Amino acid sequence: MSDERWVTENLHDGVRTGFRADKVLFEEGTGHQHLVIFENAKFGRMMSLDGITQVTERDEFVYHEMMSHVPILAHGAARKVLIIGGGDGGVLREVLRHKGVEKVTMVEIDRSVVDMCVEHLPMISAGAFDDPRTNLVIADGAAFAANPDDRYDVMIVDSTDPVGPGAVLFSPEFYANAKNCLSEGGVIVTQNGVPFVQGDELQGTMGEFKKLFRSYGCYLATIPTYVLGSMALGWGSDNSELLNVPLEVLEERFAALEGETKYYAPDVHKAAFALPPYVKKFVV
Repeated sequence: MSDERWVTENLHDGVRTGFRADKVLFEEGTGHQHLVIFENAKFGRMMSLDGITQVTERDEFVYHEMMSHVPILAHGAARKVLIIGGGDGGVLREVLRHKGVEKVTMVEIDRSVVDMCVEHLPMISAGAFDDPRTNLVIADGAAFAANPDDRYDVMIVDSTDPVGPGAVLFSPEFYANAKNCLSEGGVIVTQNGVPFVQGDELQGTMGEFKKLFRSYGCYLATIPTYVLGSMALGWGSDNSELLNVPLEVLEERFAALEGETKYYAPDVHKAAFALPPYVKKFVV
């Protein structure tokens, strides 16, 4: 009889995926959710919350680069950035690579996620929590958005799926409050799941963005961990020009980025907004 342990995910009806836990580094209920950090032969160190895979050492760069660089480089003059969620610190790490960013407020509901990721997944945050521009707030992201401390040029909603503590971050009330967190011409991006199996989630967000923003839509990123298709990242702004920044301008802005990227590139940025018909139908 095998004593192998597998961390399985049952997020989608009729589908089960799993990762072998070669070594469990941390596991406990945090009071908000069930947190497991473990090692896997293919994906390296991984984190799961309530049985749903959140991040892996091997491919985290795809998600974090696309969530961060697309809105910041499209904006072109972002000084203040708000991150809702993102306890692993990956989005924070990428945002701080932009020299022009002066302040990053990150609002995470679960202190244990931050602490355990710093301890067991330090390669993801890479010291970002110690950057003097970082303002870490341990609080409910929805409550913070309802009474923000400032206005932000870019808002990144690095949420879990719409179950458990993350469910409120997909509500009409949250999106309305999120718009009020933005400075004039600001942009919000959101995690909107895999449209092939979570089309309703994307459609719901797009329906709200249509009411709130002059310019809205989504772009795609292919992230191996999030199986069953490309992931959709929602986009909302009152500045429609942000979707039409010329490639040569993106290239010029990108050249100023500190360090190298593994997935993001200006031409990938442009191409990510080209949607196949099965995804486009959810952008109402």
